[in-house]
Amino acid sequence: MSAEPEGFAEASDGNGGAEPDPAALREQIEQLQVRVQLAEERRRALVHIMGDLNESNQKLADQRKAMLHILGDYENDRSRLARQTERLDNSRRALIHILKDSHESNLRLGDSRKAMIHIMGDLRETTQEMERREQELRDKQEQLVQAGKLATLGELTTGVAHELNNPLNNIGLYVGNVIDQIRLGEVETERLVSDLEKAMEQVQKATEIISHLRTFGRAARVSIELVDIDDVIERSLLLVQEQLRLRGIDVELELCPDELIVLANPIQLEQVFINLLTNARDAVADSKRKTIRIASSRDEERIRIAFSDTGPGIPHELQQRIFDPFFTTKEVGTGTGLGLSITYSILKEYGGEISVASRPGEGATFVIELPFADEAPPEEPLL
Repeated sequence: MSAEPEGFAEASDGNGGAEPDPAALREQIEQLQVRVQLAEERRRALVHIMGDLNESNQKLADQRKAMLHILGDYENDRSRLARQTERLDNSRRALIHILKDSHESNLRLGDSRKAMIHIMGDLRETTQEMERREQELRDKQEQLVQAGKLATLGELTTGVAHELNNPLNNIGLYVGNVIDQIRLGEVETERLVSDLEKAMEQVQKATEIISHLRTFGRAARVSIELVDIDDVIERSLLLVQEQLRLRGIDVELELCPDELIVLANPIQLEQVFINLLTNARDAVADSKRKTIRIASSRDEERIRIAFSDTGPGIPHELQQRIFDPFFTTKEVGTGTGLGLSITYSILKEYGGEISVASRPGEGATFVIELPFADEAPPEEPLL
């Protein structure tokens, strides 16, 4: 550290202790400054190199850690792959068993298919037999309905005969007047024509009654059409009004002003209403106040028709049985027990319902509900 520069040494030796040359000193100082500057640059470069080396070491450490994570993930993936390989091998063995079972199942399936063919054959025969039985059942139901109509006609015979007797008596009266005028020679054309026209009116009235009876009692194919409930009520009352009048029974009507249209067969609905009217007639036979009330109403989807009477009512324990076939509370020989059963089956056929509400001593009310209809049924295609 105490060594002198080379220039100083040379100056001392040559001049024997003389003062150094300033120019030489400046040159040596400049050389020393250059050397110091170079040394400083080397130091700075070394510092940068050391910083870069530290950064490289840090990056290398991070890369080592990343490599360790990669190796850990690799080891995990290898373990999972080993497990998947084991599961795949198990699945392969299971598939082999499944294929064996499938082969056996195919063999059994062949046997089952043969058995199914036999079963289908039996099922087809059974279906045909059921269709035949259903057709027989429908035929029996139609016969039962027809028998109910004939039984109703039998009950109405007395009243209808009396109702026919009036126009027949009137016809005899008018025709007798005409004959008397002709015999007496008092032929007045206008009077004769007037009496004959009145006679024809009575003939027309009797014809309508007979035609109505024939239509009601005819066993014809049941056709479905749009039916006005008010028209059916009017026609039903025409057949029973004479009987009700003879028994002193009043009929009160409280009909809905709106049009009540349902999709049904008008003759079958007429049979339903007549059944309920005749039941009400019999119910009020021994009552002091004999009244039958018919009321109708409707909402957006359903039409309701209520038949109420002032009879003694129906005991609660019998209300669940009155719609059973052949069940009747009347004396033997006075009822078939089919009226309400037929009524129930007819209404069910058209998506309707019937219910009864009654309290002892307060009469009974039968309520019919039918779906409101505003469109005619589609015509059946001609084959």
